[in-house]
Amino acid sequence: MTELPWPPGARPARPAKTPLARGPIVRTALRIVRDEGVDAVSMRRLAAEFDTGPSSLYAHVRNKDELLQLMFDEMCGEVGVPELDPPRWKEQIKELARAGHAAMVSYNDLARAALATIPSGPNALRISDAMLGMALAGGVPSRIAALALDRIFLYITADAYEFSIWRRQAAGAAKQTFVDSISDRYLGYLRRLPPADYPNLVAHADDLVGGGPEARFDLGLELLVDGLDKYTTKSA
Repeated sequence: MTELPWPPGARPARPAKTPLARGPIVRTALRIVRDEGVDAVSMRRLAAEFDTGPSSLYAHVRNKDELLQLMFDEMCGEVGVPELDPPRWKEQIKELARAGHAAMVSYNDLARAALATIPSGPNALRISDAMLGMALAGGVPSRIAALALDRIFLYITADAYEFSIWRRQAAGAAKQTFVDSISDRYLGYLRRLPPADYPNLVAHADDLVGGGPEARFDLGLELLVDGLDKYTTKSA
């Protein structure tokens, strides 16, 4: 070798820092949430991820509340919206709801950030507009469709958040193992109740405990969406 890559005594150049921008900040925050939960996200923690100080982040994100809104909308961008098929309006609402629920569940307890807020980012609006259009295509009056939209999203978000609490309690146990353990304990408790005081709970204990989280979510979704038939102004 005739030449050294750097002169004697010189230090190797440090790798360039990842440029700060809103997109990388939000995606990094989502990674933290997926691995550790919403409480692990802070401006200081994010700054450390980019090898900078918290003040550098404020040029791109005003505060943690805004960051959570941006994260939620980024997650909504992962939910595909199908082209409207009016004859299948109810099934399309259910499909979109399941996709949104799956996305929320995949990001740990991020659903908590959507409770008691009105998601207004472009991706969230895209989903809301599509679901509203599906209900309208089925002949649901706009006022009823709008209220139903609110209730369906609340159901999706609350269920996803509850699941994140269960997952935290599982402390690393396999999902089905944890669910089975909870179900078995509750079933045993119901069977020990005095039948004279709780005849229905004791007689139907197996039904009360049976069915996994997905089956329960699907039933609730069907009750909400199929109930819209009552309000339609034309045959579905």
